This record gives sequence, C-alpha cells and structure tokens, in this order.
Amino acid sequence: MKVLFVCTGNSFRSPIAEALLKKLRRDFTVESAGIEPARWIAHNAKEFLKEENALGYLKTETEGLEEKKVEEYDVIIAMKEEHKRFIVERWPKVADKIQVWDIDDPIYLPAGYARKVFERIKMKVHEMAETEGTL
Repeated sequence: MKVLFVCTGNSFRSPIAEALLKKLRRDFTVESAGIEPARWIAHNAKEFLKEENALGYLKTETEGLEEKKVEEYDVIIAMKEEHKRFIVERWPKVADKIQVWDIDDPIYLPAGYARKVFERIKMKVHEMAETEGTL
C-alpha cells in the first residue's frame, strides 16, 4: 500500500500523519507533501511525535506535491477539501483515490489547538492503519 498525505505547508499535519503511519504500518510506503511547502517542519510537530516515540519516522525537510509522482499512490489523504481540489485539477485521474479528513491547520487556530489537531490526526491514522490493509 502506497499512501500520500497532503496538506498546505507539509510542516505539521501531513508529516505527522506520515510519521505515525510509518510507525504503525511498516509494510506501507508512506510519504507526505504540501501544496505550498513551508521552510521547515513545525517544532510542536516534533514535540508531539517525540511523545509518541515516533520522532524517528519524521522527515527532515518539507516537500512539495509537485515533486511527487502522484499517480503512483494507492491512497491520497487530503487534509481539507481545498487540497483535494488542488490535486484533482492537476491529476484528474487520481480523484477516486483521494480521501478528505477535514483537519484544520493549527496555525490558523487559537493557542492550544495544535494538540487537539495532533490528537485528531493520531486517531485517524490509527483507524487507517487498522482498516487499509483490507482494501
């Protein structure tokens, strides 16, 4: 199973999902990308992953979606509907592979919400890890 997580900057949501799924499903190929990659991985993303003993699965640099061979993934997780639209505009053939998790970017939320966003991602990744092997 080849999985791609997509968010805006590839600095918090998608790299966290990537690291957590890599830890849970070593039999999967898991990557992440951003539609507008940030300069670095968010510090709090590193802190949260360290607490989960998943820091070793975190990528060292952000990556852009344009760098990926999008058609090669079995499942593409878009954090928001806008990310799905971006992907489908450029790679219409992958539309049926995309799932939207509807997870907000914590950079636009009040202080303290990053933890809630992390917990939501963790829950969704655990659900995915338990069910995706049956596809």
